[in-house]
Amino acid sequence: MRKTTKAPRVIVVMPAYNAEKTIEKTYRDIPKDAVDEIIVVDDESHDRTVEIAKKLNLATIVHPNNLGYGGNQKTCYHAALKQKADIIIMIHPDYQYDATLTEDLIKPILSKRSDIMLGSRIRSRAEALKGGMPLYKYLCNRILTILENVVLGLNLSEYHTGFRAFKRSVLETVPFDKFSDDFVFDQEILISSHAAGFRIGEIGVPVRYFKEASSINFARSTIYGLMILKSLIMYLLYLAGWKSSLFKFHEEN
Repeated sequence: MRKTTKAPRVIVVMPAYNAEKTIEKTYRDIPKDAVDEIIVVDDESHDRTVEIAKKLNLATIVHPNNLGYGGNQKTCYHAALKQKADIIIMIHPDYQYDATLTEDLIKPILSKRSDIMLGSRIRSRAEALKGGMPLYKYLCNRILTILENVVLGLNLSEYHTGFRAFKRSVLETVPFDKFSDDFVFDQEILISSHAAGFRIGEIGVPVRYFKEASSINFARSTIYGLMILKSLIMYLLYLAGWKSSLFKFHEEN
C-alpha cells in the first residue's frame, strides 16, 4: 500500500459473500500504490472468504448475521469513514470488475471534476453480451438505465455497477443508513446523491460474467427493478415537495 500524508487517503472496501474463489484475484489486481488500505466486510459467508482475506492481511470485518448486500455496504462505508478516507472505492470481490482500472476510476474525483464515479460495463451491446452478460440482464439494464436517465436528467450508460468511487463528503451527506439493506441500495445512494447536487461520472470497464461471479436470479432481478421504480417515484415526489428519509441530507462538511 502507498504511504503518504499529502495525497488524499484512498480506501477500497469489498462487500464479500461467499467469495473464496475470487477475492484473492480481485485483491491482486488492485494497484497497491494507488490505495492506502483495503477493507473486507464479510456478510456471514459459508466458505473460506474470511480465512483468505485474513491470509492476505486485509482488514476484515465479519458480520455475525447476514445483513444483506445493502447492509454490507453500510458497514463498509462506516468503516472507511472511520479510517479517515477521503475517497472510498467499492469493488465487488467476485472478479466481475477490472480492479486494475482503480486509478482511472478515481482520477475525475482527484481532479475535482466528479464526486462519484461509476465503472460502466455497457460500452456496446456486442461487448456486454460477448463478456457473458445474460441477454435478459442486458435488456433490463438498458431499460432501467434509460428510465433513470429520463427521470434524473442524467446521461449515464449504466447505474447497476459494483465498481464505484465516492468522495468522502458524499457519504457524509446522504443518509445511507436509511437506505435498503437489499440490492436497491445501489440505486438509492445514486438517486439521493444526485438530489443532493453531487456530480456523477463514469468510465468504461470490461464485462466479465462467469460461473463464480455473483449475480441475482431472474426473480430477484424483477424485485430489484420494481424497487428502482419505487425509488424513482419517491424522487419525483421529493421534487414536488414530499418528504422522504432518502433525501434527508446531513449538512455537508
